[in-house]
Amino acid sequence: MNRMLLSDILADTYNIIEAEDGEQAIAILQQHASEISIVVLDMVMPKVDGFGVLEAMNENRWIQFLPVVSISTESSPEFVERAYSLGVTDFINRPFDELIVIRRVSNTIKLYAKQRKLTNMVANEIFEKERNGSLMITILSHIVEFRNGESGMHVMNIGTLTEILLNQISKKDDKYYLPYAERDLIVKASALHDIGKISIPEEVLNKPGKLTDEEFEAMKQHTVIGYQMLSDLGFQDEPLVKVSREITRWHHERYDGRGYPDGLKGDEIPLSAQIVSLADVYDALTSERVYKPAFSHEKAIQMILNGECGAFNPLLLECLVEAQDAIRQGLAQPNRAFNSYEDLKSIAPAIQDAETLDVTEYALDQLENEREKNHFLTEISRQLQFDYNKSLDLLHIPVWAAKRLGTPAQIKDPLHTEALANLISHDLVELLSKAITETTPQDPLVRLDCTVTSNGEAYDCIIITKTVWSQEEEPILVGVIGKIMQNNGDTTWLDAPFELPNSHTPIYIHNVTPEESR
Repeated sequence: MNRMLLSDILADTYNIIEAEDGEQAIAILQQHASEISIVVLDMVMPKVDGFGVLEAMNENRWIQFLPVVSISTESSPEFVERAYSLGVTDFINRPFDELIVIRRVSNTIKLYAKQRKLTNMVANEIFEKERNGSLMITILSHIVEFRNGESGMHVMNIGTLTEILLNQISKKDDKYYLPYAERDLIVKASALHDIGKISIPEEVLNKPGKLTDEEFEAMKQHTVIGYQMLSDLGFQDEPLVKVSREITRWHHERYDGRGYPDGLKGDEIPLSAQIVSLADVYDALTSERVYKPAFSHEKAIQMILNGECGAFNPLLLECLVEAQDAIRQGLAQPNRAFNSYEDLKSIAPAIQDAETLDVTEYALDQLENEREKNHFLTEISRQLQFDYNKSLDLLHIPVWAAKRLGTPAQIKDPLHTEALANLISHDLVELLSKAITETTPQDPLVRLDCTVTSNGEAYDCIIITKTVWSQEEEPILVGVIGKIMQNNGDTTWLDAPFELPNSHTPIYIHNVTPEESR
């Protein structure tokens, strides 16, 4: 009956695919998931119930792109919490109103369509921006190689060797550990290590015999020239530019202080420059140059360890020896380049042209518009939802709720501000804050039972929050989203002005584990 009623309500606007039970729903999704815009899911069905369908959608990753609106008479906290944890987007309680069904389905479809469009647009923009930046680095570095009479493989070899040595030293010593994003940035920046040679006369670069003292002094200037070239860019705060400047200036420094141009010693030399320096020496030894033949891998390692090429960090020398197999294998790989999607998606480009910048600003404007729309939908839903931005230390609550509570909609430093302290007891804040700090990306949910007073009446309520984490190799807590709702699922307590009393009675707090939410 409910299925037929929903079909009648939506049939005038949408093409409907009906399933008689959960098994049939899963079968339909297996065949048509990519064609479906939304799943309106009755949680009580024969054979496989709504939770079973949601679990199947998670297993097959359909939940990642398909919104699900749940239809049910059940509104207990456990039910709602489990449904949300399995990916439900919205709830419609029975008996349902025709207008509410139409509006919620329409709004959800439009929101997901906009999100998909924006995701694709931003992903394409980032890819193009990073590809252009990476290609420019490669082009510039190959210009230097061409003038230097090199094979064209030097830049690629330096990148491969730098990556191998970075990975090895990060595993070997916590002092030198770098997260993936920083290691990847150094690999990209290594391509610019000799960019200053673009200003060195070709007769000096390609002289087959030994350089005179005057010529060697001119050659050494490529480190300072490269550093100055990058310093003259208008993007000094870009991580790529900062690392590139380190490498260009100091990749000929030596661990004992006998290098150039500044005579730095030990860990005065940035790790990025130390590693590129060793990679540069190894590749120079094993490559044919106008002034020398190529040495074997074994001979090159022996010369470096014997100090014939200057002093290096002893720990880096250990890494070089330990990574010999990886070096041989890595340098033997064909088609090594800096413009694959996997490489490009992690580089932060330093230079963008005006057209790219315009598109980026447009994308950010659209994302901000979507954020405003989400806030608008929160405002009109009359649900007390909130979100907290950790980096800004800013709490946002709906405007209507802020007016009723007599507090700003944007609350700075919410844990210590008087505005929030007048509404929520210090004990409750401490309890919630402690639980949030104990969450992880795999276990992000927190539930807190408390008492809310509205019009002099006490209501048993639930605070449910989910922590939001960055997508780095080592995720960082970036924010919290959540809502306060009545224990029995009713929302009539929100119709009248309400307040959160100064004292609460926390019943219990619990981090929901993935196993419990199944």
